[in-house]
Amino acid sequence: MSDSTPSSRVRFIDLFAGIGGFRMALEKAGGECVFSSEIDSFSRKTYAANFGDEPAGDIKQIQAAEIPDHEILVGGFPCQPFSIAGVSKKGSLGREHGFKDLTQGTLFFDIARILTEKKPPAILLENVKNLKSHDKGRTFEIILSTLQELGYTVFHSILDGRYYVPQHRERIYIVGFHKDAFEKPPFFRFPQPSPSAAPQLGSILEPAERTERYTISDKLWQWHQDYAVKHKSQGNGFGFGLVGPGDTTRTLSARYYKDGAEILVEQVGKNPRKLSPRECARLMGFPDSFQIPVSDTQAYKQFGNSVVVPLVQDIARELMIYVSHVTSVSEPARTI
Repeated sequence: MSDSTPSSRVRFIDLFAGIGGFRMALEKAGGECVFSSEIDSFSRKTYAANFGDEPAGDIKQIQAAEIPDHEILVGGFPCQPFSIAGVSKKGSLGREHGFKDLTQGTLFFDIARILTEKKPPAILLENVKNLKSHDKGRTFEIILSTLQELGYTVFHSILDGRYYVPQHRERIYIVGFHKDAFEKPPFFRFPQPSPSAAPQLGSILEPAERTERYTISDKLWQWHQDYAVKHKSQGNGFGFGLVGPGDTTRTLSARYYKDGAEILVEQVGKNPRKLSPRECARLMGFPDSFQIPVSDTQAYKQFGNSVVVPLVQDIARELMIYVSHVTSVSEPARTI
C-alpha cells in the first residue's frame, strides 16, 4: 500500500480536480500532490498555469495500479444516480452484491476502485448539499455503505462557505479513515468557524474602473425585473439576486456566465453588473496570484464548479493531524 521510504509530507491525489481548489487547500495545509485527474481541457489549462503540471485526463481511462501511493484521496465528484439493474436479481438468488454492482457506470465507482487498490488512510470528498436527498436518499446511502465496505469509518457534515468568503454556499463534506491505518478509528471534528468572522462582499470587489464592462444592458436588466415580478406573482422565489458591499451573495453557479442572475452587484446611477472573473476567484477564496488563462465564459464555469479554498484548508488541517501521525509513526501498520 505504501512505499518503503515514506514522504516527509502527506501525499494526496486530486481527483475531478477542476482548477485545483482542493490542491491549493491541501498544499497550504502541508500536503504534497502526487497525482491529479480532470477531464475538462479548459480546466486542465488553468490548473497547469497555476501548479506547473497538467492533470491526467478521464479517470475512467486510468488504471488504479498506475496511480502513485498516497495518504489522502480528495475529490469533488459529480452527483449521479445509481442503477439497481441486476441487484434485485442477485438478491433473489441469495448472492451478495457490493459496490461494483451498485456503483458501476458512475464516477463514484472510480473512487471506489482506486480505494480498493491503493487503500489510502484517509479520504476527503465534497459534493452538493442535495447529495443527501438525491434519488430519495439512496445515492448517499450507497456512497456511505460503499466506503464502509471498503474499510472506512466515515464522517460527514454540511458546511457553509459564508464564514470564509461572502457567499452562501452549502456543500457536504465527507471524511473517512481506513480501519487498518489506525489503532483506533479517529473521531473527526469538522471546523466550526465563528459567525462573527463572516466577511462582506465589499472585501472582494474590484475598483469600478475595472468592472465597467460587466454592467448589464438595459434590455437584460428589464428582462430580469420582469422575470422576478412574474415568478413572485406565482408564489415562486425565482429571480435575480441584487447585492451590495455589505451583503453575502447567493451561491455562485457554473452557469453564471449565462446572465449572472444569481449575483448582480448594485451600482449607483446605473444598471447592476455581474461579478468579474477575478471577483469570482476571490469569492471562492483564491488569492489574486491565481492565474486565469481562459475566457470569461470558461472562468465563470470553473470558479462556479470549484470549492471554497479556505474552508477546505480548515478541514485539511484537521485531517493532517491524524494522517501525519500515521505516516510518521505508524507506517508499518498501513501495509494491507
